Amino acid sequence: MPDVEVANTGLLPAGGAGWQESLGAERRGQERRGQDRQGERLGPKRSGRSSEAASRARRLIVTGALLAGDGAAILAACGGSLLLMAVSGASPGIPPASLLGWCAVQIGVMAVFGLYEQIEAEPIERLRRRSLAAACAFAAGLLMGSGAPWSWAVAAAIAALLSIPLGHYAEGFVRARLVRRGLWGAATIVYGEGAVELARSLAARPELGLRPIGIVSEPAQGVEPFRATASLGLAGGPEGGADLLEAAEVAICTPGEREPARFAWLTRHPFRQVLVAHHAPEVETVRLQTRCLGPVVGLVVRRAIFLPHNLRLKRAVDLAVTLPALVVFGPLIGLLALAVKLTDPGPAFYVQPRVGRNGRTIRVYKLRSMYRDAEERLAVHLAGDEAARREWDRFCKLRNDPRVLPGIGAFIRRTSLDELPQLLNVLRGDMSVVGPRPFPAYHTERFGPAFQTLRASVPPGLTGLWQISARSDGDLGVQEQQDSFYIRNWSIWIDLYVLLETVPAVLTAKGAR
Repeated sequence: MPDVEVANTGLLPAGGAGWQESLGAERRGQERRGQDRQGERLGPKRSGRSSEAASRARRLIVTGALLAGDGAAILAACGGSLLLMAVSGASPGIPPASLLGWCAVQIGVMAVFGLYEQIEAEPIERLRRRSLAAACAFAAGLLMGSGAPWSWAVAAAIAALLSIPLGHYAEGFVRARLVRRGLWGAATIVYGEGAVELARSLAARPELGLRPIGIVSEPAQGVEPFRATASLGLAGGPEGGADLLEAAEVAICTPGEREPARFAWLTRHPFRQVLVAHHAPEVETVRLQTRCLGPVVGLVVRRAIFLPHNLRLKRAVDLAVTLPALVVFGPLIGLLALAVKLTDPGPAFYVQPRVGRNGRTIRVYKLRSMYRDAEERLAVHLAGDEAARREWDRFCKLRNDPRVLPGIGAFIRRTSLDELPQLLNVLRGDMSVVGPRPFPAYHTERFGPAFQTLRASVPPGLTGLWQISARSDGDLGVQEQQDSFYIRNWSIWIDLYVLLETVPAVLTAKGAR
């Protein structure tokens, strides 16, 4: 068994309370006593019952918060269902109190699907499980209301459908607050070559449910782990290493670690989970499938978006979303068009050629948010401002864009309302509701040939992963990573996730320019 040392990483999500607070006052006392054991080497046995108690307490708090959020969301869904039934003049045909039993059934089904254990799945997979749980709860509701009028089935169906987005938003609300208090995510140590980079990545994505608290290093290799981490700007020191190891619930062996003896040490330690990281961006996936190939592990590469029946399903969803959206947003588009014409005389709409599926040029409709001589204004601005030129070269966008109309132009760009006319593009079949955004040729040509080919293999989208995350704050590299992830992992669940997350992204104008 190799000697190991553990350094505190200081890598908690922004706003977190710190790894010390997550251990509690009793754990902090143990950390101070641990300073007297700086030279101690760590074996595979954990004797700290207090760390296990702290871990259990954290899990109980997280589970309780998630249960409270789901309970409120499901009750709201039931209330919404009863309200819609009342407005329509129908009665569910069953006492409203019976819906409380249905709420309990749905929460029980979600517990079976693992929605109250945050290390089991990332948000897209959790949304899939939530949707399946709602379907199971609807089936249970039909059994509960056997003999009741048909209106009960309608009420249960509406409540089940409403519980999906409401539960998703409630979970996001709860998770954000738990992250800020340092309670979300299982305490995780990372072991092996490249551990610092992996820990940084996990800390930047707290929704994955793995909270890095330490980096395990191998002194026998002549590497002083604490100086190495300090040189990368990480907080920490040798004190409290044993306590960190005892507090860890999950251990990750990095892609660069291939020494069997060191990996065996991890498997002998009583962690809740031991994960073996594998660096394979070409098969980056949400729901990884493996195949036994004898002594070799085979990774199944999914390409669901290219299957004809999935393309037909995606088209059906596009029409189901677009037709009602055109009815709802039609008057708003007219009002915004009038505001544009009042600000700058000329056409309120314009058509821009962009790169569509299979590389063909499509005509994309937009509300005009820029001056009619926008290109001339841009050329003059870039010629006289080197910083703006560098920003344009990196993002193909400007934070202070001289082309944008004052007032209405900035507003519709910040809220993405200028994209609403592209619902017509979706209706025509030029675009999909969700997919990689269609860029002008000057933007697309900045990507490498391989990615250009991959991107052109699917329909462009009205919204996508880039819009709900980095948006204009993401450079070309971020755009390539996110679009590649979407294409390689497409499922109806990832489209649903993007649609749900588009609402808060637009309302908060996250990353918009």
